[in-house]
Amino acid sequence: MTDRGIEAVRRHLAKLPPQENMTFDALRAQYDRAERAFPIRPEVAVEHIHAGAAPAERLRPVGAGAAVVLYLHGGGYVIGSPRSHRHLAAAIATSSGASAVLLDYRRAPEHPFPAAVDDAVAAYRWLLEVARVDPKSIAIAGDSAGGGLTVALLLALRDGGAPLPAAGICISPWVDLTCSLGSYVTKAAVDPVVQPRLVAVMAKAYLGGEDPRTPLASPLHADLRGLPPLLIQVGSEEVLLDDARELAARAKDAGVDVTLEVWDRMIHVWHWFLPMLDEAPAAIDRIGVFVSARVRAS
Repeated sequence: MTDRGIEAVRRHLAKLPPQENMTFDALRAQYDRAERAFPIRPEVAVEHIHAGAAPAERLRPVGAGAAVVLYLHGGGYVIGSPRSHRHLAAAIATSSGASAVLLDYRRAPEHPFPAAVDDAVAAYRWLLEVARVDPKSIAIAGDSAGGGLTVALLLALRDGGAPLPAAGICISPWVDLTCSLGSYVTKAAVDPVVQPRLVAVMAKAYLGGEDPRTPLASPLHADLRGLPPLLIQVGSEEVLLDDARELAARAKDAGVDVTLEVWDRMIHVWHWFLPMLDEAPAAIDRIGVFVSARVRAS
């Protein structure tokens, strides 16, 4: 095991204060420190923009083509921001030969469901109508809650009659806000990131009284027919393992072109630990191959 192995990441996480004892504000501040800990490469230009209804960052690596990855960050719909996820979105854009639009969508509990979905839809329509990007040059990607939001966005676009993007990428997706699938029990002791009790609190904050099986909040309970090709990546040691497996199975049953990758020994959104973990750039490279094969680059 090298210093860039998963055990080193686990040792790092073990030093952090228990998340379930922290306020949302404290969790947000802790997560946003990634901006300093994981800086992006200087060859990636960062532009602060307004994408529809919400602020965003446009990340453009040197040599990026016409393709765009609309990136939806994770954090249980409660925490996370461009500050916490800039390094990950930039790495995915670089691997894909694309630029990225990293959306700063509204978060709960201040802005419960469907605020995040509404902001994502507005950002996609901004790409089409203002930025004039061909929908076949767009991929939607997100991690954790952002992975669930990726599917929710695709559903909302389909149901609204909008032209769909070329592909969707779901990293460790949270797609069932009932928080009741089997891996919530079987993986609770080995997942150092997703704590079932805290996730249940985040689900309640986001739902704001809505039924947790509402399809645009919990896309696992939606009709998935007609969605574009999906890449789903999940670690074998995740509480959300069954979210990813069930999403893949139900999408496949609905006729969607689905690629499911279960990465051995990996934890929730291991990609986020890009500077610390060899499997992170390897997984991001797989995303780049998937995106490059499906988007229209010019």
